[in-house]
Amino acid sequence: MLANTSILRKVATTAIRRSMATEAAHRPPLDLYGLNARYANATYIAASKSNSLDQVESELLAIKNSAESSANFASFLENPLISREDKTKSVEDMLKGKTSQVTLNLMTTLAGNARLNSIVGITDSYIQLMKAKRGEVEATIISAEPLNKTQTAAVQEAMKSQFPEGAKVVLKTEVNPSILGGLQIQIGDKFLDLSVGNQIDSIGRTVV
Repeated sequence: MLANTSILRKVATTAIRRSMATEAAHRPPLDLYGLNARYANATYIAASKSNSLDQVESELLAIKNSAESSANFASFLENPLISREDKTKSVEDMLKGKTSQVTLNLMTTLAGNARLNSIVGITDSYIQLMKAKRGEVEATIISAEPLNKTQTAAVQEAMKSQFPEGAKVVLKTEVNPSILGGLQIQIGDKFLDLSVGNQIDSIGRTVV
């Protein structure tokens, strides 16, 4: 009897450990909070379990692009006068057989919860999770005038110490004439303002 109890305990312990290891393997790489993040986290876990993370990312991006470029589609997502049942059926008609089951499940769940208008924010949160999974760090360089290749390379070299070792840097450049000169640099959630405009504002605050 004791031997049987011991065996059962070992089997149960092994099963629990395997279950925990499986859950850990599919856990989102970032802790995101808020309603959009809850949907994104659940979608990430489902996509990871079905080995369709990249496919779901592409599908959500396509839906987001449609929402931002098509007035008719955006109106459908936003319209509170269309019943949840009708929206769910329309989503199924649009996506069934054309997307992964994970994306279809997300969209029909949003339709049933009257949350289809949140798909752009949910997609942005999902993309954040995917970038973290790939080890990508976004960096944006803002200048008063367009930078040439040599200037961009020089700034990127100077920024290297700000990135975690092994990070895949996704560099973007933007032009904002209002900063007058110098640079503004955004790395993840860190912002460094080296612009002439900011220096002038600082002088103004000091004088006052």
